[in-house]
Amino acid sequence: MADSQSNEIRIIVYGPALRGDDGRPAAIVNGLERAFPGQRLVWTTAEDGQRTLLTERDAWLAQQEMNGAFPFLHNCDESDFVSVSGWDGEAFHSSGGQAQLEVHADVPLSAAGIAVTSDVLEAIAEAAHAYWGHAAPFDAGLDIARQTRSGTPPSTPPPRGLPALRNPRDIRSPEIPQRLGWLCYWSAAAAQVIGFPDPARDADLLSRSRRTASGGWIVQLTDTPLDLDNPAHLDALLRAYERFPVIGGRAAP
Repeated sequence: MADSQSNEIRIIVYGPALRGDDGRPAAIVNGLERAFPGQRLVWTTAEDGQRTLLTERDAWLAQQEMNGAFPFLHNCDESDFVSVSGWDGEAFHSSGGQAQLEVHADVPLSAAGIAVTSDVLEAIAEAAHAYWGHAAPFDAGLDIARQTRSGTPPSTPPPRGLPALRNPRDIRSPEIPQRLGWLCYWSAAAAQVIGFPDPARDADLLSRSRRTASGGWIVQLTDTPLDLDNPAHLDALLRAYERFPVIGGRAAP
């Protein structure tokens, strides 16, 4: 499994908790499929490994979301695996003390997957009405995840000289991004709270950024997928954290 995960780009977005039949799960899955042409996420897998083909997937999703989650969906293609799932995180563990919808998706770290990751992140985030989100290759994402403090004081420092980030429950607002990625989605509210864009300071980032239909931003840190063994990529990530000290709850908005 570890080898296959190393060939994935993981996408995570956070938005308002599901509210009954609000239609977002179907919008998220359909948006992902439009952003990644040729993909059909019509399979689900139970905990015992049993796979089921969902002939009426969107209707099935509408039933599932009443429980504050939509289960694992995928394309059933082990050589080119694409998946998505989502659930409401508990308020106690979430930034701002608010329960939030957390959506996870994986696309392959291949030429085809890399080409559409930006569009997939945007489609999922906009459909989820997300506050913020990010995408990163699995290996880089592991190091980024290790930035979050697991104790007080943290038991071990973050890897590669990256800054320590506060635990989500200690971040005052859900609009504050908890961390960075290769690609970042910042809603209009998130961009405002972190101070992006500043034309005088963000010229480089703006050259790899675009607005979304809702007024948010897709921001790309490096031209190619983030590889923290590449000193230039590590430097780009460190500079972005320095530029936006609000991210991770390290400074007050």
